[in-house]
Amino acid sequence: MTLTEINFDGIVGPSHNYAGLSLGNLAATANAGTLSHPRAAALQGLEKMRANRALGLEQGFLLPLPRPKASFLEALGQPDEPALKATAWSASAMWTANAATVSPAPDTADRRCHFTAANLATMAHRSIEWPDTARQLRLAFADPRHFAHHDAIPACYGDEGAANHMRMAASHTAPGIEIFVYGRSGGAFPARQHEQASRAVARLHALPVDRVLFAEQDPAAIAAGAFHNDVVAVANERVLFAHEQAFADPATLFAQIRERLPEAEIVIVPAAAVTLAEAVASYLFNAQLVTLPGDGGMALIVPLEAWSAPKVRIWLEAMLAGNGPIRQVIPVDVRQSMANGGGPACLRLRVVADPATVDPRFLLSDANAATIAAVVARHWPEQIDPTDLGNGALASDVVRARGKLLEALDLDELI
Repeated sequence: MTLTEINFDGIVGPSHNYAGLSLGNLAATANAGTLSHPRAAALQGLEKMRANRALGLEQGFLLPLPRPKASFLEALGQPDEPALKATAWSASAMWTANAATVSPAPDTADRRCHFTAANLATMAHRSIEWPDTARQLRLAFADPRHFAHHDAIPACYGDEGAANHMRMAASHTAPGIEIFVYGRSGGAFPARQHEQASRAVARLHALPVDRVLFAEQDPAAIAAGAFHNDVVAVANERVLFAHEQAFADPATLFAQIRERLPEAEIVIVPAAAVTLAEAVASYLFNAQLVTLPGDGGMALIVPLEAWSAPKVRIWLEAMLAGNGPIRQVIPVDVRQSMANGGGPACLRLRVVADPATVDPRFLLSDANAATIAAVVARHWPEQIDPTDLGNGALASDVVRARGKLLEALDLDELI
């Protein structure tokens, strides 16, 4: 097998809207009630996927989930409350970093890549996602010789998937260490990743206990709006890129990482250079840290908001002028996603696998990228006002749009 990292981005769904359902996500709540642009959002995400593929990176995609979620509304007796209607319409599954936690074959006891669908129990609009997500993952990664799937863990312990999980290794194909980051309850915003959820996922994936680390997120980061660890830290192969205030006990965590991975390089952005508030507002760390083909240099794919923030830009340019492991910074336009609190890292689920073992319908090519773009341009709504959620005609348009995409991609099993 030829293992490589494949990024699976979520195609932004036709019901993309700004209902402000996510407590602790400052961008989402700040933009609540404003007009969204589903067509532009989906095309922005697709352009990011195409650009990554042009860099020589392996690129896949996951499909929007069925929306509005009729079974959710039926179970609640067809409520009139706007928040409940918005829950059924939410397109938040576009942020596939929350779809599941993924442990690649080099790390697991049975040498298969393991997936545990995230229960997303803390937020109502996300808690309804996991059965449809698991169904799609089981289709895309169906070969039991190479993949193992686990249902979401019990909802008494919140699990938000790969957004609170990092993997470090000498290379994507080498055995690595897996770092699970959890929060403590308390403060203005809820801690969405529970320690017991992280420990359960590690057990389900049969990870060696000496290759797993559990680290508490700094409560100050959660209070500042870092509702997931990937808002303040990102790792790739031997490199960890993090804010100074990402972890409650950084000294211990860094020592543990270096003990298990002596070649680790830890790049810390000091609060004196970029405050937590600036990091959250710009989504500097909600970036894709990737290894480029060829010389193995690393690039940081950041949102335009990070590149445009003066203090962030100064720090990034100083980093590039040095001799560190991150050699390029690539800004991308995902403004529609950013306005709802999701940057480049939120939009992708990282899977280390042989592309030949993945259902090819989920791998991006020039041909299916053009197909996706054409369907989106023709069928995705141009804009949605949150007050329109529940409108019968709009609901029919949204359902039809998703159906057209599944038909065009020969993925009718997901209807």
